[in-house]
Amino acid sequence: MLTITATPNQAGVKISGDYFDLDELNMAIYRVIGEEGKYYDYQGARMRILGMCYEIRHAAQGDRNIESVFNGLHEHTKVQHGFIAPAKNIYFSAEVLWPEVLFAVLALKDFAVLYAKEQGHTDWDLNLPVIAKFQSLVLDCLQGHVPDEVFSTVREAFSGPSSVEEYAIQYIDMLNLQIIDMEKADREKILPAIAVKVARQDKDYQAFRSEVLRAAGPGKQSIHEIRIGREYPENINW
Repeated sequence: MLTITATPNQAGVKISGDYFDLDELNMAIYRVIGEEGKYYDYQGARMRILGMCYEIRHAAQGDRNIESVFNGLHEHTKVQHGFIAPAKNIYFSAEVLWPEVLFAVLALKDFAVLYAKEQGHTDWDLNLPVIAKFQSLVLDCLQGHVPDEVFSTVREAFSGPSSVEEYAIQYIDMLNLQIIDMEKADREKILPAIAVKVARQDKDYQAFRSEVLRAAGPGKQSIHEIRIGREYPENINW
């Protein structure tokens, strides 16, 4: 079963499941976001989602975290059916920073709409429910770590009409680095504001985007091709 839980120091979330849970999520995302260049104005958003998928794929391959989880099989059931079996299953997991996973939730809204338009009849589609479950799990996890009265604002923001078309994805890097530099208590305080900033393209985002476009210079690079000047640290206090 796919699960989303907050990391101990509130830097982000841990995406967990068995191999098939993680593989199903990855494959659904790949199909919904389409091939490279298919939706060019969404190329930046696609790149960010693929970054998350990279972590999920490596988790499923056993390259990240491995843990054992109770599978519901009790001793009396083993005795009743006369067989020997382990009481735990192997789960794999990977950590993703809060701004990154929240942006994925937002961006997948757009990709789901594009995908549905192309597919036409989606009543029996296998991929969209997997995407919707992932989005719901992330927001449910977030709800457990912000006050109820604040979460209503967050939920409203994520339900709004914001689009990630030609999004300045460097803004997510800025939010990621901001939360990395904080201690746990400060991360907890700022988490609702970060969630709303990801979901709503407010004045701060618009000013940031304008700066990114100015940085494109005479070459007129595409907005998603412009790089930030700061590197991520090798170790994160998750």
